[in-house]
Amino acid sequence: MLALLLILIPLITGVAAFFIKNEKSVKTWALVASLATLIVSLWSLMHQDNYHSIFSKEWLPDLGSSFSLGLDGMGRMLTLLTAIAFPVIFIATNKSTYKDSNQFFGLMLLSQAGLMGVFLATDLLLFYFFWELALVPVYFLSSKWGGERRIPVTFKFFIYTFLGSLIMLVGILYVYYINPEKSFSMASLYNYTFGHKAQSILFWMFFLAFAIKMPIFPFHTWQPDTYEQSPTATTMVLSGVMVKMGLFAVVRWLLPLFPEAAHGNDNIVIGLSVVGMIYASCIAMVQDDLKRLVAYSSIAHIGLMCAALFAGNSIGVQGVMVQMFNHGINIIGLWVVVELTERQFGTRKMSELGGIAQKAPALAIMLVIIALANIALPLTNAFVGEFLMFNGLYQFNVWYTVVAGLSIILAAIYTLNMIQKVFYGNTNSITENAVDINWNEKLILAVVVILIFAMGVYPKPMIELTKTSVESLVSAFK
Repeated sequence: MLALLLILIPLITGVAAFFIKNEKSVKTWALVASLATLIVSLWSLMHQDNYHSIFSKEWLPDLGSSFSLGLDGMGRMLTLLTAIAFPVIFIATNKSTYKDSNQFFGLMLLSQAGLMGVFLATDLLLFYFFWELALVPVYFLSSKWGGERRIPVTFKFFIYTFLGSLIMLVGILYVYYINPEKSFSMASLYNYTFGHKAQSILFWMFFLAFAIKMPIFPFHTWQPDTYEQSPTATTMVLSGVMVKMGLFAVVRWLLPLFPEAAHGNDNIVIGLSVVGMIYASCIAMVQDDLKRLVAYSSIAHIGLMCAALFAGNSIGVQGVMVQMFNHGINIIGLWVVVELTERQFGTRKMSELGGIAQKAPALAIMLVIIALANIALPLTNAFVGEFLMFNGLYQFNVWYTVVAGLSIILAAIYTLNMIQKVFYGNTNSITENAVDINWNEKLILAVVVILIFAMGVYPKPMIELTKTSVESLVSAFK
């Protein structure tokens, strides 16, 4: 029942938000709804029995599809990330104003419902339903409340994701027709062994959709523009949570269903991922816009996670499990700083900023901690995940590890350069009257910083939570 509540709360409150015309009231409504979802997510961590973790009802019985939800360790971790992200986003962007704010917050909550469904679905057709449900609100959020180039950028984003989803849908129907049980159930599909030819075709049909969503090179070109033009609250959802849909789908569906094809194509996927890491890091080094810098940084981090997954060993997969949560926390923290900076100074260009630490020391301290976590400094959360992932990649192929390891150096260069340009040096006409962040903004960034150090110093709870999921994937992948 808890699994169902994680979807119903944002779904029902999201629909209700459309009828709340007062902006202040709808902001409060959205925050309360997201906090209620967070409470249920935290409650699910304490109840890991089947009664609370599994929900199943008939949905489309003639097609062999049921409304089946399940909360395993990986599902709990990603629903917790989703549940944490939305109240953080709502509080951090509380001072932002939106035309037709009831529609904005309604769509935000509906996107949360879709994300929860993706991470909970144990029926392949239901998974596809939620996959699309999560995408549709984001399309409208970006196209209506985005920047000046929002229409062409959002159209490009839609075409990319729609084509990927359409190819995946054809693959899902192919899976259904060759499965003798004529079922979309995860258990049924896991028990069926697909033939060599079928795996070869289906692997790429599914992988294309997941690669676009992550995204990895060369399917990434929609991402920087979309992150730049979307309202910051939507960008936080896209980069903090939605990119995890692709990684999650690889773990939940791609590798267990098509292990032979995954083995046969592992060098291709890892090669693309590593190339993407270096490419994105180099592009990030020459960015002047903070949003685009963070966007390319995210591509590099996702590339490492994808490579570690296809390395196919337990230590690398465990690193991905930990890093999916940690990357979400860190990247949302960076977006909060970008939002606060742009709101106060009216610009995201690093060349136009400088000396902010003199006027806003609290913001500077928070940014430095979050930025150092983003480059995996020891004692921060990202160090744990990256250490495990590089270890797993090393076990697969040492040369991939050497090339991928260059991204650590590049990340340090563009991150430290960003800190120096934006927060240190002398103030200018734009930053000379800067003021520090207020108490609620300090609170949100403090929560992010606490999570960074807590996961960096003591990652065991997250490792234990996802251990079973890791073991299941590695055994299926062998």
